[in-house]
Order: sequence, then structure tokens, then C-alpha cells
Amino acid sequence: MMETEPVDGAPARRPRKDAARNRAALLAAADDLFARCDSPGDITMSDVAAAAGVGKGTLFRAFGDRTALIAALYAARLEPLEAAVSHGPPPLGPGTPPAERVPALLDALLCFKLDHRHLMLALEAAGSGSPYRAEHYGRWHELLRSALADVPGIADPGFTAHALLAAVRADLVEYLAGACGTGRDELRAHLGQFVRKVLAGP
Repeated sequence: MMETEPVDGAPARRPRKDAARNRAALLAAADDLFARCDSPGDITMSDVAAAAGVGKGTLFRAFGDRTALIAALYAARLEPLEAAVSHGPPPLGPGTPPAERVPALLDALLCFKLDHRHLMLALEAAGSGSPYRAEHYGRWHELLRSALADVPGIADPGFTAHALLAAVRADLVEYLAGACGTGRDELRAHLGQFVRKVLAGP
């Protein structure tokens, strides 16, 4: 528990030392549970707390609710990809020609969703609103829309960005990789071909 600053002006005490350890343990436990589950909807806050070896109250204090836990886990796992997109080298990094960057971004997003299939299903299903209004969707849409704006022949970059992101929705990726048994390399090849055709225009 974080204490407020004392009246005498002495510096406030830092949060308990075990708070960071608990948070890391909870994220690791949630990551493992989502990776091994049959359905992401089956994973409860009680399951995560038990797997991490902490009380459920500790979990709620650290994250607030299940949606916030899922969002935090997604952010932690996405951090390397976001770093590559924000300031990494081509083809993901800024400054890459759009015709090269857009396929690379979508391929990276597909691979991320394949590596974290159940987490992404849980993220897209989290909350009561539309997944298209989620912050993470908005960031990817704006990134693609901005790049597509510089591609000749793309009349509506915003709509095109939505259409391309639909090709890597978590539920579609799960269906193709799970129910249909489509392999990783084949999925990447199909996506690459589709994106190149979109960028080529009519």
C-alpha cells in the first residue's frame, strides 16, 4: 500500500517491494494459462491468482479487473514489436516506403496473433463495447491508414486499413490456424499475396 506524504514534509514511502514481484508473477501466470487453455473465456481471475500463488485481492489491486489484466498482458507481450515499429529499422520502422512497410506490419501482426492466439481472442472479446473502438485497434488502424495515405491508387486509406486489419482478426486467425489447420507459413503467404494485390490497386 502506498502511503501519503507525511505532514512534516518527509518523503513518502515507496510502494511495497513485493508489488512489482506480484505483478510480474500474475502476468506470467496469466500468460501461461492463456497459452494452455482450450478457451480463453474459461480463464477467471481466481485461476490467475491461484496460478500465481497470491490472493485474489492482490490480483484485483494490481489490475482492477479481468479486462485490465488482459490489456496489461497484451501490452507487455507487444512491447518488442511496438519498439520495432516506433523506432526500429526497415521494414517495420518509420521511413520505410509504404509499399514495403504495410505488408511487413500486417505480417508481424499476424505472427504475433499466431504466437498469442488465446490472449488475442480474450483481448478482442474483453469489455462490453465494440472491438473496433478498443485502443489497441485504433493504434494499428491509424498506423496503417497513415502509411496507406502515401500509396498511389488507394482512394480511401481509412477503409482499406479496416479491411486489411479484418484479415488478421484474432477470431479469423484462430479459425484458420485451429479449425482449418492452416500452417503458419501458408497463412503468411496468403496474407502477403492479399496485401500486395490491395496495394497494387485495380
